[in-house]
Amino acid sequence: MRGKYHLNFWEIRLRRYLKKISRSSGFQQINHWFIDHNLSTAPLRAAPLWIASALVGLMAVGYEKIFAWVEHAGMHWYQSHPYLIFITTPLCFCGAWLLTYYMAPSASGSGIPQLMAAVDLAETKAHWKVDKLLSIRIALVKVASNLVLLLGGGATGREGPTLQIAGSIFESIYRLIPITWNKVSQRVMIVTGGAAGLAAAFNTPLGGIVYVVEELTKAHLAVFRTAVLSSVIIAGMTSQFLLGPYLFLGFPKITRLPLEYIWLVVGIAFITGLAGSAFTKLLLLISALRKRFQGLSRQLLFVTGLGLLFAGIIYFSGIQAMGSGKELINQALFEGTQHIAWYAFPVRFIGNALSFSAGGAAGIFATSLSSGAMLSSFLLEYAITIPTQHHNLLILVGMIGFLTGVTRTPFTSAILVLEMTDRHSAIFYFLLAGIIANVAASLILRHSFYEIRKEEFLTQPA
Repeated sequence: MRGKYHLNFWEIRLRRYLKKISRSSGFQQINHWFIDHNLSTAPLRAAPLWIASALVGLMAVGYEKIFAWVEHAGMHWYQSHPYLIFITTPLCFCGAWLLTYYMAPSASGSGIPQLMAAVDLAETKAHWKVDKLLSIRIALVKVASNLVLLLGGGATGREGPTLQIAGSIFESIYRLIPITWNKVSQRVMIVTGGAAGLAAAFNTPLGGIVYVVEELTKAHLAVFRTAVLSSVIIAGMTSQFLLGPYLFLGFPKITRLPLEYIWLVVGIAFITGLAGSAFTKLLLLISALRKRFQGLSRQLLFVTGLGLLFAGIIYFSGIQAMGSGKELINQALFEGTQHIAWYAFPVRFIGNALSFSAGGAAGIFATSLSSGAMLSSFLLEYAITIPTQHHNLLILVGMIGFLTGVTRTPFTSAILVLEMTDRHSAIFYFLLAGIIANVAASLILRHSFYEIRKEEFLTQPA
């Protein structure tokens, strides 16, 4: 008979300690005080959620700081020794993959499919599989693998991995709660962790809430309402307390788009939606190709080949192929599309696919935004004639379109970009872009990359 959890030694000790606290006279007096004064026990039930949310906020801030430092270190190393990129990139690609291969296979990739699979497995007969998708060990390997990939110039983000790490923190807190504690359900903990992770990663609380409704669960929000809202607030406030009330993309200037140009919103959203779905198709094709390489040595050879290909892209295109692409987005929004090279989109598109397919921990949330921005910049510079004061709006529309094409979450994509820029006057354009892009993406693939990968995790043998 399988046990409920496979607890580590430190978890068993800590759980026993928490159990003693719950049985202590001081704790019992607090509990009776709530009952005697006819107060709800909700604060006691929600306490683990609040603790986990604060930890997620702290983690997100620390991860962001380390990620930025490693990203700039990798770029500086390349600029100082460009030829060495043909050694460092393949080595880092292999190192990132080997970390996940030997230490935590479920830490590979974005992390969002693992979180989605864990939500489906929670409170079912196969709930014990959640331990294989979310844990502190997986979270640590996730961070290490992602940073190694980034150090080698990998085109990756931290936002998707942050969601799996946040889910792991919430799941670990849930595992430590004594059985006698009146606690919330496992599914609520995992779903709330995803919302808190997204809110803390992008500083977008509404985006975290919408993502729960649109992607992580199809259940009615009432089931998760209080948990999600409170955790998003705590995680976001913790992040803001340490980093300040920053915007992920600043305050790009946007002017009102005349009605005769509305077709451009539809057109760019359609094209970028197709591109995002095509990117998903490319990831699936590389994954199918990789399955032909059986055995550790052949897999290592395949990953090395991906690293060499990406090193070639970096060498001939420069640092714009590296990292999350956030600086490129800011350059397009605040300096103009004329400063963006014509090849910025293809190198971001292909580079992200190669980096993700290496098998290490890699995010595609932020990189999808940068790909969408670069594709829009190319269209505005070489294919579309429109006054430059309208460029920023259409670049943001392209970001929403590409991200929607990958994730198939049009409303989340629109709300994320809205909160990243604080451009509430453009909300209707953003929502329209998400809907059009979702329709366009369905012409290539019916399901998102996350959904396809989620099914793989659900069906994989124990």
